[in-house]
Amino acid sequence: RQTPVGCPCVGSLPALSSVPSSPEMLRGKRVIVTGASSGIGEQMAYHLARMEAHLLLTARTEAKLQKVVKRCLELGAASARYVSGSMEDTTFPAVVVREAENTWGGLDMLILNHIGYSYVNYFNGDVEHIRKLLETNFLSYVAMTASALPMLKESEGSIVVVSSLAGKTGSPFAASYSATKFALDGFFSSLRHELIIDNVNVSITLCILGYINTAMSHVIRRTPAPKEECALEIIRSGALRQRELHYPPMVGSLLLFQYIAPDLLDSFIRSYYEVENIRRT
Repeated sequence: RQTPVGCPCVGSLPALSSVPSSPEMLRGKRVIVTGASSGIGEQMAYHLARMEAHLLLTARTEAKLQKVVKRCLELGAASARYVSGSMEDTTFPAVVVREAENTWGGLDMLILNHIGYSYVNYFNGDVEHIRKLLETNFLSYVAMTASALPMLKESEGSIVVVSSLAGKTGSPFAASYSATKFALDGFFSSLRHELIIDNVNVSITLCILGYINTAMSHVIRRTPAPKEECALEIIRSGALRQRELHYPPMVGSLLLFQYIAPDLLDSFIRSYYEVENIRRT
């Protein structure tokens, strides 16, 4: 998974790694990970394999998925399999969930991590690009959740949604991407309310990520946070049924500035971009 936008700051606040937890929490659990062929998704698959979970991985490229599945089995996964396909296909989310149901008869954790390609540049008026990106980055998340909810309700499981600081506060050169991430925040925050009102014990964890070392090195001035640690924090936050994960931890502090001094936060975010490099992309 590529993380194209977000704050590149690494803060000094304690991360979830300081919260006691154990790999046994996920031993034998049935987990879907989307966007699992590279980046954060790949690293999550490896962490879950070490925890001896059952894994169903999905992404576009079959050859990459085959390699990840092989490595997961070597690392100790209880089982590992894949379904390749594009989330631009509106029928694919249901195909993935149906594979989990046919294989396991249930599901304990749904990790939604995939994204479609989005350029890093000034908005050029391409409305069709936004429409296409919404299909992949937002509507497929909704579709997978709708298909998986019956099984998650039965297991009292968890939904983990990988989002971005760009879904909480606007970032330059990422209008399309940011729009899809704001949509995720709105939908899953609303769904959380409804599950609580109906006494449904399915947790929803929104992961608000800053700048992770998966992309953007040519346009961001700061050092990214490591994807391996980020992947572990995402898994931990889902296992502990956290409401939100802020990673790197300073993301949480930055969000406070959104309400206290929004213009200062905007200026701070703009200062991290190599604008001349963006103009050449």
